[in-house]
Amino acid sequence: MRAVAIAAVVAQAGIAVTGSVVRVTGSGLGCPTWPECFPGSLVPTPHPEVEPLTQWIEFGNRLLTGVVILVAAACVVAAWGVRPRSARLVRLAWLQPVGVILQAVVGGLVVRSQLVWWSVGLHFLLSVVFVWLAVQLVCAVRDAFDGGADGPPIPVVPGPVRGLVATSSVVLGLLVVAGTLVTAAGPHSGDSDVPRLELGVQATAQLHADLVFAYLGLLVGLGFALRAVGGPAELWRRYTAVIAVAAAQGVLGGVQYALGVPEVLVSLHVLGSMLAVVAASALWAGTVRRARSERAVPEPAPAEVM
Repeated sequence: MRAVAIAAVVAQAGIAVTGSVVRVTGSGLGCPTWPECFPGSLVPTPHPEVEPLTQWIEFGNRLLTGVVILVAAACVVAAWGVRPRSARLVRLAWLQPVGVILQAVVGGLVVRSQLVWWSVGLHFLLSVVFVWLAVQLVCAVRDAFDGGADGPPIPVVPGPVRGLVATSSVVLGLLVVAGTLVTAAGPHSGDSDVPRLELGVQATAQLHADLVFAYLGLLVGLGFALRAVGGPAELWRRYTAVIAVAAAQGVLGGVQYALGVPEVLVSLHVLGSMLAVVAASALWAGTVRRARSERAVPEPAPAEVM
């Protein structure tokens, strides 16, 4: 169960990164139809207007969807087989195939709309949501096997500190949305003929940078708050991971902008955004622990009759 839950995180994040490779290589319309690659063919086929490499980059990304489907199905099967059964674990596991279905629908929309910027952004943001949920699944696995800890959540830090973690997570979400706007206005559209967001790179990048500073400020405040309330060691480790990823992303983003958003750095920045979501989701999960559910408490052995 733990292995397939971790695989779900890797698969959901990985397909977002490979999607960025499709975009920066201009391969978004390498397969110009959906669900077929070309009319009458599910796989790439020689075509005078589309280079073979472009076709295979896009088709390869589509094939990875099959891997995500298998991992999502494995999550459901494994969660259903856990004894004693954890309702929370099963619910989170079922959300993974739901995510695959939604992404397939939106992926078709992206192709049929000829890569219009808002559809591409929605495609990416869905990956962000389901990466977050996959991390929650991993944390639920740990709880389920920790003596059957599947009861109500018990905060390990005061409410205001949890509120600060929640606020930072919301700002991170806005930061990711702003990043998709920068991409929508920038040069990497997935195809050279796709219209770009008219707000422009400078305006969207400024918004993105403002949210970066807001997020880092919240994280600094959160560090002082954790110190004040004596946060547990595990929560501190997760907080440190968030800080490290956020700082690395800030530096990478600045370098990327200064160099004119080269293709390799764009994909690395997408990878960093996935790592930031993973770290933030784990931090949020770490603000509570689960009580042992009643069904997990072993019944006393029957007394012997003398």
